[in-house]
Amino acid sequence: MSITLSTTMSSIMTNKRRVGALKSLGVVTVGDALTYYPFRVADPVPLRALREARIGERMAFSASVRGMRVVPMNVRRGYRLEAVVDDGDFAVSRHVAGAAARLVFFSYKKQYVDWLSMRLRSGAIVVIAGEPSEFNGQLQFTHPEIMTVAPGSGPADGEYSGVVQMSALKYDADTVEAGLRRISRPRPVYHASSRISSEHIHESIVQCIELLAGTGQDLPGDAATEAPQTMKPMEDGGISGAGTAPAGAGSRSGNAVAVGLARAIPDVLPESVRESNHLLHRAEAFLAIHDPLSTADFKRAIGTMRYEEAFVSQTALLQSRSNVRKDVALPCAGVALRDRFIESLPFPLTGGQREVINDIGVDMAREYPMQRLLQGEVGSGKTVVAVAAMLQAAGSGHQAVLVAPTQVLAEQHHATISAMLCAIDGVETGDDPSRDALSPNDPADLIKAAESAADDGDAKGRAVVKHPVKHSGARGGKQDGAAHAQSDANTRHVPVILLTGGMKLAARRRALALAASGDPCIIVATHAAFSKTFQAPNLALVVIDEQHRFGVEQRESLRTKNDVVPHLLVMTATPIPRTAAMTWFGDLDISWLTELPGGRKPIRTFIVPEDDGRMMGSMFAHIRGRIDAGERAYVVCPRIDADDESDGDDDTSGASQIGVYDDSDAYRRESATAAANTAASAPSQEDGDGAPSRPPLHSVAEIERRLSSLPQFRGVRFATLTGRDDDATKQQVMADFADGATPVLVATTVIEVGVDVPQASCIVIFDADRYGLSQLHQLRGRVGRGGTDSWAFLISRAEDGGPAQQRLQVIQGTLDGAQIAQADLEFRGAGDVLGDAQSGGKSGLKLLRVVKDAKIIADARERAGRLLADDPDLSGEVELAGAVLDFTRGNETFLTSS
Repeated sequence: MSITLSTTMSSIMTNKRRVGALKSLGVVTVGDALTYYPFRVADPVPLRALREARIGERMAFSASVRGMRVVPMNVRRGYRLEAVVDDGDFAVSRHVAGAAARLVFFSYKKQYVDWLSMRLRSGAIVVIAGEPSEFNGQLQFTHPEIMTVAPGSGPADGEYSGVVQMSALKYDADTVEAGLRRISRPRPVYHASSRISSEHIHESIVQCIELLAGTGQDLPGDAATEAPQTMKPMEDGGISGAGTAPAGAGSRSGNAVAVGLARAIPDVLPESVRESNHLLHRAEAFLAIHDPLSTADFKRAIGTMRYEEAFVSQTALLQSRSNVRKDVALPCAGVALRDRFIESLPFPLTGGQREVINDIGVDMAREYPMQRLLQGEVGSGKTVVAVAAMLQAAGSGHQAVLVAPTQVLAEQHHATISAMLCAIDGVETGDDPSRDALSPNDPADLIKAAESAADDGDAKGRAVVKHPVKHSGARGGKQDGAAHAQSDANTRHVPVILLTGGMKLAARRRALALAASGDPCIIVATHAAFSKTFQAPNLALVVIDEQHRFGVEQRESLRTKNDVVPHLLVMTATPIPRTAAMTWFGDLDISWLTELPGGRKPIRTFIVPEDDGRMMGSMFAHIRGRIDAGERAYVVCPRIDADDESDGDDDTSGASQIGVYDDSDAYRRESATAAANTAASAPSQEDGDGAPSRPPLHSVAEIERRLSSLPQFRGVRFATLTGRDDDATKQQVMADFADGATPVLVATTVIEVGVDVPQASCIVIFDADRYGLSQLHQLRGRVGRGGTDSWAFLISRAEDGGPAQQRLQVIQGTLDGAQIAQADLEFRGAGDVLGDAQSGGKSGLKLLRVVKDAKIIADARERAGRLLADDPDLSGEVELAGAVLDFTRGNETFLTSS
């Protein structure tokens, strides 16, 4: 059969167990196999004679087989094959005396044992690599790697030229020198699993390469050439099924393979780009990665594929950015309402805010959609910028929607925007029109009801703004330019509508009906905006808050609801370094707000060791003093409760345990008892690197109970907030916290984004050493928003001088989000910082590193830009066009705004 990169592994591999194991690693096709890259390459195996062997250290040598026997193991089932080998000839070349050793193999399958017996027949010449051990006073190799050598002379140049066919046997090498060179080469090491070893992964990939090159046979299955699960002796004399098979048969390379592979795998990079960067052909790179001649070849090949990823991804991003300009958007040139809003603000805008608002204004006035990412420090004033943009859309006779990731944040945005708009001349405060009894089928009734609702008044002060432009009636179509010129001539109420999934059905229907009317309005919504029931036919602007919390498919649903594509503004307070932003958001124009509004004071950050009772007691006494001064305090825990094993609101797994915080004997005894009980009941765990398990994590329920019993908080009411609470509870908890009824809020990371209580001046973060830096920076930004002095206390159980302690010192030492994000990327990697939707594991980026490869990305972007300028459709680069298309279709999470 003809083998291509899209050929499935199941169609060429007869061993279904191995097919399933590879599938669990994401290897479904031959192309997947070739791009399943090793994470490192093992050092070359040293050549040593048997008398030079060192127990426990891998070595390679050549020998002849003196004898071989197969012993059935009736008690334990299976077979044991033993072969005695002599390295006399090889030892002479090493100037030492020859010696003998025993090779031992175990297997349940007679078929496999028969295949080995044929290879290790008496008199055979073999090349062996393995780890020597001693058994009954004799040198022994258990399951070594073997390569058979053809008898007689090989090619004069000694180079390996492929499989030698003699009689009914196939040999792995035609000379001892070639076999030694092959078996001692560096070996790639892959991320394996309990179902398949790195050796078996390597064997499968190399044989895929051979099949592509036209030099191999079908991949091993249940035939005699299968390398099945074999057995190793265990310390107690039993048998284990975790062995590895010899890899000689599937480990070949040479000119024939390279030439054949080049025919089967065309290059993706333009030849000019490859030559100017001294890169390998794609086929050469795959061969050098999975079957390297040296570590230098391996590194060069990895560099080639890393650059290919950068070039393909940047080409896709630039092409996506160019394609957006072919779409039709609703131009929003009416800025009168926006300017009135800015003039009405009780504070001056920062220079950065003014610049970004002007840039957005220019973008929205165009007839193709704006694509802009706004990154701003916590508290830098992104909401004001977003409101200005939405008022520009509404002031031009269109609709705007702001999408927030949580209901708490959506409600807060709704209240904040309403309060901001109340200061504009001509604003009337009234009940939210979405509360009125409206007919969802008659837009005229909706408009009348909305207008009458504005006259009723509402104690909550939700804003209804008199709009300067009357809707033209052409839903989804372009507004007439003359209407914009008359922006002060007409006055219409443009409601600020709240739409969340937690609303009662009647209220939700009313909000949906108002949006569906097409009348100019501002809609503040949660994920409900992505539902099919949400229709906004006059939608001109979509603002996404905390963009990394939404999937691409959700954002795309808003873009495709109407014939025209809305302008897009995505905002994030998660600090993203410029190199990362260029990689993940290269199809967007990027704006940064780095200047904090006047009046904001720096947040003082302290690392508090949890086992330091004196410091913990002082911290709680300080917090009590701030509460008595009328301020508020957050206490953040990673888990909801001690018994919960699920990951709630980003709650990490673990149990509850707490140290001694003050001099209270009762509290100390309670803490010690709880800790002992937890330690006794908790199962033994280890981290992925084999290190001892870390202490269990703190929970909201336990911390709230224990803190409320402390003398420092006598008479202080506590509240809790987690993702499990229903919407009504969340609203009540936040209201009580804001007005001081419960001045201490113990919560999970549900408060991380957007929660704005100006009176909050202190935040205590338990298990801070278990968070990422960007998340800690976000949580710290919840305090100090009212212009008062503020403090952040990072409670840690990290070892002094360890990596976790170093991360916390970064947070303690700077308030600069860019520095924190850079450090977070270096500590944790891009996926953790930017969220799963943009992580490397799900974006098609397997080798590209955002921080270390910044220069590669910049070079690839520049060259891709020049290529697209000359050939926008890539008609002259068919393979690159296909790679870009595959990348875009298979990795929509990479193109965040596509």
